[in-house]
Amino acid sequence: MATTPISYSQASPYYSTPFFENGKFLDLLNFRSIPKLPDDILTGIPVNYNLRPDLFAHDLYGDSRLWWVFAARNPNTLIDPLWDFTSGTLIYLPKKGTLQTALGT
Repeated sequence: MATTPISYSQASPYYSTPFFENGKFLDLLNFRSIPKLPDDILTGIPVNYNLRPDLFAHDLYGDSRLWWVFAARNPNTLIDPLWDFTSGTLIYLPKKGTLQTALGT
């Protein structure tokens, strides 16, 4: 029986993760590339978003499914996208327009 891989939305962290075994399994998570631009904003994670990248993504980009963007843009700071997302941690935030271009939305 042949299987067809699931199609993930462009907002999904799994969008560019390859399938193997005839589309039955996802390979290791492969975050999409988020460009590092000089106009990205360096900010500390506010206390009200401690361990909540989903809420921060919702308030910044209007989509809580974009929580993974912070880890993709800051791979050396947010090694674990949830547990390293602590208040006061300095991260770069891509502008919404940059993100829309990178994701093709």
